[in-house]
Amino acid sequence: MSSSPNELSSLANRLTGELHTGRTMRSLYATDASEYQELPLAVALPRSEADVGELVRFASLHHIGLIPRGAGTSLAGQVVGSGIVVDVGRHLNRILATNAQTRRVRVQPGVVRNELNLHLKPHGLFFTPETSTANRAMIGGMVGNNSCGANSIVYGTTREHLVSVRGFLSDGSEATFGPLTPEAFAAKCAGPDSLETRIYCTVRDLLGDAGKRELIRTHYPKPTVTRRNTGYALDRLMACQVFDPTSDQPFNLCQLIAGSEGTLFLGVEFELNVEPLPPPGALMCAHFATIADSLKATLIAMKHRPHGCELIDRHILECTKSNLEQSKNRFFVQGDPGAVLVIEIRRDHLAAIETEMAAIESECRAAGLGYAFPVLWGEDCDKVWDLRRAGQGLMNNVVGDAQPREVVEDTAVAVEDLPAYIGEFEALLRDKYGISCVYYAHAGAGELHTRPLFNLKTPEGLAMFRSIATDIATLVKKYRGSLSGEHGDGRLRGEFIRFMVGDECYALMRRIKETFDPHGVFNPGKIIDTPPMDTSLRHSPDRHATEPATIFDFSATRGILRAAEKCTGVGECRKTASMGGTMCPSYMATRNEADTTRARANMLRQVLTHPRDVQDPWDSPEIASVMDLCLSCKGCKSECPSNVDVTRLKAEWQQHYYDTHGVPLRSRLVAGFTDSMRLASLVPALYNWVVTAPDFSRWIKDFAGFARGRSLPTLHRTTLAEWHEQHANKTDIGQVGASPGDARGRRQAAPRPENPFPNGRVHLFCDEFTNYNDTPVGIKAVELLNRLGYEVIIPKHVESGRAHLSKGLVRAAKQFATRNVELLRDVITAEAPLIGIEPSAILGFRDEYPDLVPAGLQTAARTLAKHALLIDEFIAREIDAGRIRREQFGASSRTIRLHGHCHQKSLASLKPTVRMLELPAGHQVQVIPSGCCGMAGSFGYEEEHFALSQQIGELVLFPAVRSAPANTIIAAPGTSCRHQIKDGTDRVAVHPVEILHAAML
Repeated sequence: MSSSPNELSSLANRLTGELHTGRTMRSLYATDASEYQELPLAVALPRSEADVGELVRFASLHHIGLIPRGAGTSLAGQVVGSGIVVDVGRHLNRILATNAQTRRVRVQPGVVRNELNLHLKPHGLFFTPETSTANRAMIGGMVGNNSCGANSIVYGTTREHLVSVRGFLSDGSEATFGPLTPEAFAAKCAGPDSLETRIYCTVRDLLGDAGKRELIRTHYPKPTVTRRNTGYALDRLMACQVFDPTSDQPFNLCQLIAGSEGTLFLGVEFELNVEPLPPPGALMCAHFATIADSLKATLIAMKHRPHGCELIDRHILECTKSNLEQSKNRFFVQGDPGAVLVIEIRRDHLAAIETEMAAIESECRAAGLGYAFPVLWGEDCDKVWDLRRAGQGLMNNVVGDAQPREVVEDTAVAVEDLPAYIGEFEALLRDKYGISCVYYAHAGAGELHTRPLFNLKTPEGLAMFRSIATDIATLVKKYRGSLSGEHGDGRLRGEFIRFMVGDECYALMRRIKETFDPHGVFNPGKIIDTPPMDTSLRHSPDRHATEPATIFDFSATRGILRAAEKCTGVGECRKTASMGGTMCPSYMATRNEADTTRARANMLRQVLTHPRDVQDPWDSPEIASVMDLCLSCKGCKSECPSNVDVTRLKAEWQQHYYDTHGVPLRSRLVAGFTDSMRLASLVPALYNWVVTAPDFSRWIKDFAGFARGRSLPTLHRTTLAEWHEQHANKTDIGQVGASPGDARGRRQAAPRPENPFPNGRVHLFCDEFTNYNDTPVGIKAVELLNRLGYEVIIPKHVESGRAHLSKGLVRAAKQFATRNVELLRDVITAEAPLIGIEPSAILGFRDEYPDLVPAGLQTAARTLAKHALLIDEFIAREIDAGRIRREQFGASSRTIRLHGHCHQKSLASLKPTVRMLELPAGHQVQVIPSGCCGMAGSFGYEEEHFALSQQIGELVLFPAVRSAPANTIIAAPGTSCRHQIKDGTDRVAVHPVEILHAAML
């Protein structure tokens, strides 16, 4: 059956949550992190358990599929389908109860694994299964997939920690499943006629038959395969007291629910077993020439009872080089290894860890395996794990259409079989298909994630997709392994289950499905009666999308469409503020899928692949909808493991959208900021009166579309350029303290040195924000550099183009970028670099300019980019060179709380800022673990965005500032950040340069 629009509308009225039937939301929920894509009928965001029950009853009545979804990071198409997608994570995300004594916790399905562990940490406990997506993976999804992760060799899978579940059966009735004694199980079977009773009776009839149990033991993956998620876990369910008197395990249908991918039951509450926090540990990053050598070494490492034994191959290590975030985390790599084996040893005592590490290295060397065995401790271990977890996304940095495909990425065998299995696997891909493969992850558990590289957009690639899956299924069966170790069957592997376990075992699984869900309501087409694995794909040969012409140079990804396609849905952009980082501020505030980096890239990909008008593929209200709340913070450029730069994608799209619809007035006003300030600077006092007088200010804000609650920036009485011409580089610079910008009055002039600038020359990029509005900051920067022995020159240049880029006026920004490169290419050198005060302006030289200027200037732009530095970076460099010294500054006790600019955190680093601020004796810096401040240029001014801007500020930044004692200095390099802090907290933040200037002797 199907449902009419009126019936869906009636359903929506009965929900306290939301039901979306519009094209935009349905398109965003048409994919997960797999190769699959199918438009659902609707998207439901239930707000209560009653909503879930209403949805189940509606689906049962109309025979419509319900597709439960958490973070949407499934790799086998588990949450893709044509029914109603039920996003249980949006609202059902509470931790309900914690009992530290019994080590039990009860949660709703939308609780994020790492957030749960933040809650448990004060109790000395943690929920052990640790997926690479643990900072956004939700408990409901982990139960559905029976997730595990890097520590499964110690803690097992989610199934081992699921105590009980409560939720809805397919007829809308409520049920709770948990541990039962044989007597309690018999009572359940003897209960009144109901769907729940029929379920218990069916399980009794199936597994109470000794012949069927033997059938399962013979045809399921062998028990030494510790990760096995092939179909329904009847082998695990029957290993209990009810069917095996020698077992000490109670009967528990949770054994079946875990890994069932939402096809049997829709849970609203999960009771979990949690464990004591593990002892301290260290990592050995053993380097090997080949994958084969690393797998042989795995068998050696496993003798030493590691907590983790993970493999990273050369493909992933190569991809880290082009990733801004992970390039910092590959510090441990020595030479060019074919594979690195990350071995984690945890023990109660340091000496025991060192003993185990030494023994592993000794045994590997004795076997002729490995050439480097660095051991890492403390925070260095976290960096290695961050790199390892990023593996799935990093692979998408491979350029071109031949990508690492999710087709046989989750096979598992017994760990002792792994070397031989991978040897045959590699030979098959090489000899039959002539392709290579990426290998990574859980070597110690007998499971490597294997991703063959081929082009799924061609007929040959589509045929290979099925052929490889079929061949590898045969190989896995040879070793009695599992086609899925932790990612689940989904749409990818479901059709192979019958082949893997045989017709009779498959019939048992079908009986289970038909009993639990006679009308096929719960996640149809998964595990049982799965559609062909090569249908409903994101990419297929019948989609002949062309790369549209762009203003930015997207040749590095072979076009903007392929730049958007780099997003495969891994969902790193769904992490919340408590997980740290900058990406994605709008999602952190709203928790809406539509406000993720993933949603924006996905929508752009879908629209460019299927444009309404091939002559104008950019004209899309769907793209406009999802791009609206993008703050252009640049967080995704570094934190997305696939390097999906939505800021650039948005700017490019916006320019073409304006070409069709015209440029809005407000966008013109924002982009014209420099011209407006230039005129206003002729009468700064009058301008300041106008923008601060309540009536005039309100009129200006209403006219421009700015929020009335936002203050407008004022002008300094002189521009930085004017001040510089009159006061900079004077040999009596010690007296400059009397100039505007030095609130402390005149300083005593130092004797005129023979060479007043012994440290050479720097060129200051006089950005439009510092020149007109933050002039005192610029003055102090020049004074500081002069007094430290540097001549400060403002070279001829034009505005940065940042305001134009922020509003999508890319053609105008291209003109500014081109002119600046032309003017500065022969002026700036490594010895006389270009330094900037405002991060967003100077970092444009490093980020956008090389891909924005004409081809003939790109080499010059890249050279210039190498010598364009934040003033923080320059000072830190000079400190390291010994040209700036601690004794040049006074000693005083100062506590500084530092909020970093988004672009700086993404494209550069806060480390130079901290290095600079802690140079004076007594200065202590506390980095606020904030993401974006919420202002983001003009975003926080705009009337419709003001409330969200404040909401983002309230996530981390505002509370951290408000809690700071009055004598704590608040530092923020960004002009927008300082403005946001003042408006949001009434505290005045200063640029780090001002702090260093104040400390000068």
